[in-house]
Amino acid sequence: MPEDNLLDSALTRLDDAAKHINVDADVIEKLKFPRETTKVRLMIRMDDGSRKSFLAWRCRYDDTRGPTKGGIRYHPDATAEEVEVLAFWMTFKCAVMNLPYGGGKGAVQVDPRTLSKAELERLSRAYMQAFSRIIGPDRDIPAPDVYTNAMIMGWMADEYSQIVGQASPAVITGKPIALGGSLGRGDATARGGYYLVRHLARDLGMDGRLRVAIQGFGNAGQYIASLLASDGHKIVAVSDSGGAVQAAEGLDLEALQAAKSDGHSVVVTAGKNGHEAIPAEDLVGVDCDLLVPAALENMIHRGNAASLKARLVLELANGPVTPEADDILAQRNVVVLPDILANAGGVTVSYFEWVQNKQGYYWEIEEIHAKLRTIMEREGRAIWKLAQERDVTMRTAAYVHALSRLAEAIEAHGTQADFIS
Repeated sequence: MPEDNLLDSALTRLDDAAKHINVDADVIEKLKFPRETTKVRLMIRMDDGSRKSFLAWRCRYDDTRGPTKGGIRYHPDATAEEVEVLAFWMTFKCAVMNLPYGGGKGAVQVDPRTLSKAELERLSRAYMQAFSRIIGPDRDIPAPDVYTNAMIMGWMADEYSQIVGQASPAVITGKPIALGGSLGRGDATARGGYYLVRHLARDLGMDGRLRVAIQGFGNAGQYIASLLASDGHKIVAVSDSGGAVQAAEGLDLEALQAAKSDGHSVVVTAGKNGHEAIPAEDLVGVDCDLLVPAALENMIHRGNAASLKARLVLELANGPVTPEADDILAQRNVVVLPDILANAGGVTVSYFEWVQNKQGYYWEIEEIHAKLRTIMEREGRAIWKLAQERDVTMRTAAYVHALSRLAEAIEAHGTQADFIS
């Protein structure tokens, strides 16, 4: 099977999970296809007076367990298939965490770095205008994703409120704090992964000081680096779209973060503080204990999986390991903490934001961290136990865990057996 066929690759996870649990055929039939995918063209006025159109999508994959939930990404390579597979993953991620949501996702095919701030606002408001009949606080709730941020979510929430004629902060999560956002949302994805690694460290035989390599030094990558370093772990390599740097004795995180804040690649730190530049594609094979893919899909594949030296992979990105690479890693006894569990801290704190918006009462940061930690440890422990009992990988266990919850909800509407007289 081609590794670039994202949806087919993702569905192999469903097939694998179904082998380990007794579910009705209705369940698999319902989860094989997205409920709805809408495609539009957004036409906006550019700063030079011209008009330009951009392809955009919104997918609601499954809403059996509640309103669909999922981010909106701005990326020049976005496609309908990518949106659908991301919505599929969100369906399972929400079920893994036992959130009352289904899975959704959205995208605009654009490089936002080529737009002015005013053009970006017009594009974001045009997205909400186009999809306002699909999106809603009790139907489909977006959030930030690749190349989108709190300000963009604020524009979209404001546009929706103008369309419906009333303040509706619960329509979108990941908003600025002043506009109904939640404390703790910024580092939630990384913090959830950090809590997971810390909780399972002893079970994994990795409760000492770890050497960590991070592929993708954006929001999640920088936060996980800081959190792990605060526990005494050593960050030995990081990469971004411009290249990578390594230092066997540990990188200078402050220098790396300063470079990113100034709009530079991490490679500008090479030659200082013991940092050595390496090709970005070599990061996967760096000598480390923990590898954290925090970039895009399919970054670890059959062509480079055998070069991994890490004993543990924490998937902060969505779909960074292909099914073919999964097989190679499993044969080498590399433990992969899968995306639908490992990076679910983001959607969990988004759920907290939605709840706070709904009730009009906002929680302190300590309460948010405590609730996130409780959920990550509870679901991580359940999946670890399932993996040990069934002798399966953590990914398969996570999908079995999620599928059992999805199946219970789908079967509650009735299956073939209920309709045979």
